[in-house]
Amino acid sequence: MNDWEIKKFLKVVLAIQFGMWGAIGLDVVGLQIPIIRQFIGFIYLIFIPGILILRVLKLHKLGNIETLLYAVGLSIATLMFTGLFMNMVYPFFGISRVISITPLIITISILVLILCILSYIRDKDHPNPSFIDIGEILSPPVLFLCLIPFLGIFGTYLINFHYNNILLMILIIILALIAVLIGFDKIIPNNLYPLSVFIIAISLLYHRSLISMYLWGTDIHHEHYLCNLTMWNSHWDPTIPVTINAMLSIVMLAPIFSSICDMSITWVFKIIYPLVFALVPLGLYRVFQMQTNDKIAFLSCFFFMSAGPFYSIMLWVARQQIAELFLVLLILLMVNKDMNRINRTFLLIIFGFSLVVSHYGVSYIYMFSLISVWLILVLMGNPAIQKVINDFHSKFCKHWNKEFASNLITSKTIKNRTISSTFIRLFVVFTLMWYMYVSSSSAFNVIVHIGDQIATNIFDLFKPEEVEALYYIWGGTSSPLHSITRYLHLLTQFFISVGLLASLLKYSGTKFEEEYSAFSVIFFGICLASLAIPFTSTQLGTTRAYLITLFFLAPFCVIGCITVFRILSRVSGASWTNQRAINSLKVLSIFLAIFLLFNTGLVYEVAKDDPTSI
Repeated sequence: MNDWEIKKFLKVVLAIQFGMWGAIGLDVVGLQIPIIRQFIGFIYLIFIPGILILRVLKLHKLGNIETLLYAVGLSIATLMFTGLFMNMVYPFFGISRVISITPLIITISILVLILCILSYIRDKDHPNPSFIDIGEILSPPVLFLCLIPFLGIFGTYLINFHYNNILLMILIIILALIAVLIGFDKIIPNNLYPLSVFIIAISLLYHRSLISMYLWGTDIHHEHYLCNLTMWNSHWDPTIPVTINAMLSIVMLAPIFSSICDMSITWVFKIIYPLVFALVPLGLYRVFQMQTNDKIAFLSCFFFMSAGPFYSIMLWVARQQIAELFLVLLILLMVNKDMNRINRTFLLIIFGFSLVVSHYGVSYIYMFSLISVWLILVLMGNPAIQKVINDFHSKFCKHWNKEFASNLITSKTIKNRTISSTFIRLFVVFTLMWYMYVSSSSAFNVIVHIGDQIATNIFDLFKPEEVEALYYIWGGTSSPLHSITRYLHLLTQFFISVGLLASLLKYSGTKFEEEYSAFSVIFFGICLASLAIPFTSTQLGTTRAYLITLFFLAPFCVIGCITVFRILSRVSGASWTNQRAINSLKVLSIFLAIFLLFNTGLVYEVAKDDPTSI
């Protein structure tokens, strides 16, 4: 839609707007049509404001992935800050019940109409409209992929009402087979890799989140209470001294979806939030693809999604699901050097501020890494240090690049840096101000008291959880099968270490953006720290922090595997060719399929060996 002719675009937007009004009107008069209001309301809220802002900014030819991601990110940011504006301003005009259906639909509708006018004025002369290829949408591979999530939906129905897990077991096997099919270049073409990533993500998330009619987990019950408190009062009280109360991703976003879509908070958390979170691997695919190639990007994302925290622990923390979407958008803007600098700066600020109001722990980690990366880049720009690095590379590493098949991995040329001291100052100031003045400074007190900060925020990500994938790295195991899982995880950590080292030494043939590489070093340190922290509990509580590190480290697992095969070929005396590199990816796809089967608990369920999956 971002590249459509403006009049057709606005007709579709206004049709959705009128459809939203009509669905709400039918409910008011008592003519409720199941699903209609929920479906139209979701599309209206999650997509329309953002896509209109993209037209106002005149951002075109972004591609389907980036258009979708930016539109959703801008829509969520718009909803959160619009709700904040209503909450702060409307009471002065005598409107006390601001977070309720009437003020919300009127305000959002007026906002959409204003954006329609601005988009027409700004973008009416867009010269190169594009259209949807219906033939591609109806192709057999697309239809096959689109049917897969329904196995998860129907499978959870069987679990909930008939205690039968056969469909979910079939679903996991199919998802594992997709990795193998793509590894061997069968059935699924390159242009469907992004769709495959999204389908796998939403299938894995729904196969857990839709089990039970109730919420399950830890923090999500507290989030549920604060959301309902906002809805009961029809107003958000920013003075409640609880850190979660400062998160607009909870106290503002969920009530807006609940009111407009006429859904309970429980089902907003179980259906809508996982659907939004499924865009995170899609964004990572684009980040990895821009710096490597399609297949490496897919396998990197598959590894990310196969990690147990992605489809288990993350479902317990709704605010972090939204925060990680904004984190991946910030990374995407960082590696995308083709966008206009003004537009990119605007989006960086919007997504950065949205990250702050979404989750304090992720915001602190990003703030710490921003400052660290900036320092690294300043040091790397020092002529003396640069000379030492160049001398080392020319002496020890120069011959490595010649042996690598150059057409296996492509890269983008570095044009300019995104991380600037100005952006860092803006992000730090907004972070401190928000946490200082909201929720009675409960989040800011964590910064003031450094020990409490580590204990309650950043290392809140490391708190002991239920048995999950990372438990097998250091914890005891109950059987040989569980021991296998432990060693599979250790092997992935070995691949990540090798891949990162090979990339830094330019042995892998990859050319990651310098900012991305600097972030990778920082997050590798966070990964090592999270794995090394001892706990008295028998369970290792590093799951959420580990998942965040994979935003940068996942592709190094794939690159590390390729590098290991390359070294083995060198040791054996065989020459390194494109075919050997492709074969290494085939082997890795089989390994990752097995990795998923173990992590999801399918193997233990089949073997009746202390099953771990809910």
